Amino acid sequence: MFYYVLKYVVLGPLLRLLFRPRIEGLEHVPADGAAIVAGNHLSFSDHFLMPAILKRRITFLAKAEYFTGPGLKGRLTAAFFRSAGQIPVDRSGKEAGQAAIREGLGVLGKGELLGIYPEGTRSHDGRLYKGKVGVAVMALTARVPVVPCAMVGTFEIQPPGQVLPKIKRVTIRFGEPLDFSRYEGMEHEKAVLRAVTDEIMYEILALSGQQYVDEYAVKVKAAQAGESKGRRFPRLRR
Repeated sequence: MFYYVLKYVVLGPLLRLLFRPRIEGLEHVPADGAAIVAGNHLSFSDHFLMPAILKRRITFLAKAEYFTGPGLKGRLTAAFFRSAGQIPVDRSGKEAGQAAIREGLGVLGKGELLGIYPEGTRSHDGRLYKGKVGVAVMALTARVPVVPCAMVGTFEIQPPGQVLPKIKRVTIRFGEPLDFSRYEGMEHEKAVLRAVTDEIMYEILALSGQQYVDEYAVKVKAAQAGESKGRRFPRLRR
């Protein structure tokens, strides 16, 4: 109930008024039945802008940190995400990927719309990074179409670290649904999962016009953080 109050009464109208999103290809999102919407992830604002313009309810797999923050801000954030029907997923440990897949398949099993960011994290520099194969596992296991989506301009309005977004027009672009039925029964084949994921990422790239990096965003972030730390604390000569 609260989801629809946010969407149609409180947050949705406000977001549409402030950011005046250009919406392209909305007809490609199925009107009913299970489907995955796979998009790039440039900003915290993405969590709100895409659901605000969709005609259907969409459930995202949100990182568990949004539900466990300290203090009043943390409690309010957790309450908001729970009320909006988002599912917390622990991204740490070996079982994190499997847990996310189980949760996602549960949403699809109910005939609902599932939102996924295949990169696994927000882009820290506006580029599009290599997708993780979980999206392919879910698409092939549940036998559902994947609708590619590109958020354009959200990095500029709210890059990582910026609390409040700039008021500026953005574009939300959907591509034609991708059908992977030709791979039926091959959801355990690593080469197939990689091929499916890369095809999804290519379609997102074509819609977004971003620069592509054939590495995982988490790995690049960690490497850059290590380099930055090394510059701040240079090794002492002996």
